Amino acid sequence: MDTTERFGRLGRWIGEFDRIDRKISATMARFGMPIVRIGIGVVFVWFGALKVIGISPAAELVEETVYFFPPEVFVPVLGVWEMLIGLCLVYRPLIRVGIFLLFLQMPGTFLPVVLLPDVVFTEFPYGLTVEGQYIVKNLVIIGAALVVGGTVREEDRTDDDAE
Repeated sequence: MDTTERFGRLGRWIGEFDRIDRKISATMARFGMPIVRIGIGVVFVWFGALKVIGISPAAELVEETVYFFPPEVFVPVLGVWEMLIGLCLVYRPLIRVGIFLLFLQMPGTFLPVVLLPDVVFTEFPYGLTVEGQYIVKNLVIIGAALVVGGTVREEDRTDDDAE
């Protein structure tokens, strides 16, 4: 006995909801990964470009954290690095390179937590400043990068199948 027979009109509504839910889920599965990958890429290109052109709101935090390098050199170099990460993520054949560069860069983004806790926390260990929130959001980027990296082989198979 199917849902419609068992529950009548309610069963038809449940069946229709399930059909719509499956379509929505399939659409999300189809477009979700490219949107995540390109979205991370755009963020990296954008934030990196701000550092290169000298208008990044994070530049001062970088300067205070990496005080042993001249900021007029280090901040733009970091910006170029971030732009390279972003471009690699946007251009699918270079995803692996982008993720590698991202994982080399990410530990440095957490240095202020150790070196400048007064800038990161209003109340240690849970009250975050805006700078602290900016740093903690990198956990989401790391997680998304892991998910994107976990699909690289699938995308390779998709490319091979298309040829």
